[in-house]
Amino acid sequence: MSISNHFRLCSLHAMFLTGMMLPTALAQNEENIQNTVLTQTTHEDSPSPSPAMPTTVINVRDYGANPSAEGDQTAAFQAALDAAKDSDTQTVFVPRGNYRFEGSLELPVGVTLVGVSESVPSHNGMRDPGMPRPTETGTTFLICGGANTVDADGKPLEGKSGTPFITLNTNSTIKGVCFYYPDQDPEAEPMTYPWCVAMRGKNPAILDCELLNPYLGIDASQNERHLIRNISGQPLKLGVWVDAIYDIGRIENVHFNPWWSMKPKLFAWQMANGVAFRFARTDWQYVLNTFCFGYHIGYHFAESKSGGCNGNFLGIGADDCQTSLVVDQCAPMGLLITNGEFVSFHGPNPTMVRVAATNRGSVRFVNCAFWGPCRQIAEIGGTPDGTVGFSDCTFVQWGFATADQPELQPCAAINAQGGTLLVRGCEFRQNHPQLELGENLRKVVITDNTFTGKTQIIQAATLSEPRAVIRDNAADE
Repeated sequence: MSISNHFRLCSLHAMFLTGMMLPTALAQNEENIQNTVLTQTTHEDSPSPSPAMPTTVINVRDYGANPSAEGDQTAAFQAALDAAKDSDTQTVFVPRGNYRFEGSLELPVGVTLVGVSESVPSHNGMRDPGMPRPTETGTTFLICGGANTVDADGKPLEGKSGTPFITLNTNSTIKGVCFYYPDQDPEAEPMTYPWCVAMRGKNPAILDCELLNPYLGIDASQNERHLIRNISGQPLKLGVWVDAIYDIGRIENVHFNPWWSMKPKLFAWQMANGVAFRFARTDWQYVLNTFCFGYHIGYHFAESKSGGCNGNFLGIGADDCQTSLVVDQCAPMGLLITNGEFVSFHGPNPTMVRVAATNRGSVRFVNCAFWGPCRQIAEIGGTPDGTVGFSDCTFVQWGFATADQPELQPCAAINAQGGTLLVRGCEFRQNHPQLELGENLRKVVITDNTFTGKTQIIQAATLSEPRAVIRDNAADE
């Protein structure tokens, strides 16, 4: 470094320490100086820039990719991705445009595929005239291959591969892209397609992407430490599937909303068949700030051959789902659900929470809110080892008749028939029965709650102390 540049750098540090320069300005000037030093160094014995220093980003256009929505771009993209594997930056840039695909892509280890969007894009113009449509802005992938090659559950049909559109591998990332299936009809029941994105290996990531209308969204199974962050769109059959995860996965800021279509036939099918999030075996799963609207089930916890889920679910929400949250099975360590918001009011029997009689694990709701003119808040079963707890929760509406059974009388907010039930410090805001407690419950604790109107607990005659502790609840009468 020259003497003049040395004194300039020292002066910048002094200005920062005395409050005369912001840190960002300091960093920018240091970078400029460093670049100047590299260009001014001419001595033969001076060190050259490190081979690891990023110098170029591969552009898919240089490999023949056409952004005009014409022709199959699979080969051009895969060539660019394969070239990036051994490049300085291991990054492939996709400029603004519409890229058509008939085949599938695979990201090599460590490679990043990045579009132009720095935050998750939104293209709801097909539903809302005047708003951006999927081919008008940003980097859009038009996925045209794979239609009707899988069955309704995503399993490959005979003679078909069912290969996902794009597969991420260890340390690979996709960012800033809109995935769009232009052959799906927004006014009809959907065609089946394989998974849009599959995450494999260790540390795969999908960031800042829009899954506008895939049949199946993200397959986050069979990997370690997946990261799914800042995703929006309208997956039709299943949004995110997590299974066979033995090292912590993370899902953050995922928002599934019917921005593509709410046409009656399509949306009725989604409400009858769609699941936003499904979890089977995943250890220490972390889920933060997620939301879904208009599904048969918002959050589904199931058991696969690998097992069930345990994890931390903070700030999750489900609106206008026939059942907001279903637990068929979870791990004994449990599901920790905090600050959730759940709304159900459509369907044959709209219910916020269903816990199946098969459940052996612990499900805990803390500081959650439940509202909407539903039939009931929770329908709870479980084996003797299963536990469901509600602490500091608010129950706003329940007990409404259903569309096909208008004669139904108000029912209890929580109907528990199996396992152990804990309800403590909760607020029941409607003058309807609060709890129905069946004889097959193993243990019950109902304490320190507030009831609107009078206490209305329907209790099996055989359920009494010491199995049942019901006390210190406050009612209006």
